[in-house]
Amino acid sequence: MDMTDKIFRVLVPVEEETEVKNGKTKSVTKKVFPGYVIVEMIMTDDSWYVVRNTPGVTGFVGSAGAGSKPTALLPEEAEAILKQMGVEQPKAEIDFEIKESVKVKEGPFANFVGSIEEIQMDKQKVKVHVNMFGRETPVELDFNQVEKI
Repeated sequence: MDMTDKIFRVLVPVEEETEVKNGKTKSVTKKVFPGYVIVEMIMTDDSWYVVRNTPGVTGFVGSAGAGSKPTALLPEEAEAILKQMGVEQPKAEIDFEIKESVKVKEGPFANFVGSIEEIQMDKQKVKVHVNMFGRETPVELDFNQVEKI
């Protein structure tokens, strides 16, 4: 329906379970929330119209009544569901190196220049030493907060 710029992902939360039947073990996919679908989208009148008028959609979690917009999941709730399903968040690809000079793009240290002292891939963070008041100060920043010089 030409809504790919507003509706990104539609998920049916499932998990793998092991069932034992007649002495045989087999892996079965079970729905975590039977009857529910999770939609990652930008909530606009158009995108909401498309979702609520999709055949089979009868209601929304958190709706106070007909015509009221649904309540969004908190980021940590969505993360927990995705983690339970085994869906990993996309990792940022970086090409930073230790001792490389970078410029801070945003935050309280915006426009400071420093050198990378540590790269934490699992946390998507870098530790940068910036020169503040004539002293080297370590600052922990997200990958998207720094750029190569």
